Amino acid sequence: MPIVVNVDVMLAKRKMQSKDLAEKLGITPANFSILKTGKAKGIRFDTLSAICEILNCQPGDVLEFVPDNI
Repeated sequence: MPIVVNVDVMLAKRKMQSKDLAEKLGITPANFSILKTGKAKGIRFDTLSAICEILNCQPGDVLEFVPDNI
């Protein structure tokens, strides 16, 4: 898939653990893991907005487009 989820990079920059972000988002660590590993088929804008607010970042810091043909 050409969309890469870089939330783990932002977590490292903010010195935060996945389970802490999942708790703040109000989702299970298992569901957050699906998102973090890029296995999710989509993300709600309110979830993306909450991630950006908590991590003090922009959507482009969390999601990246990488074409398959590169």
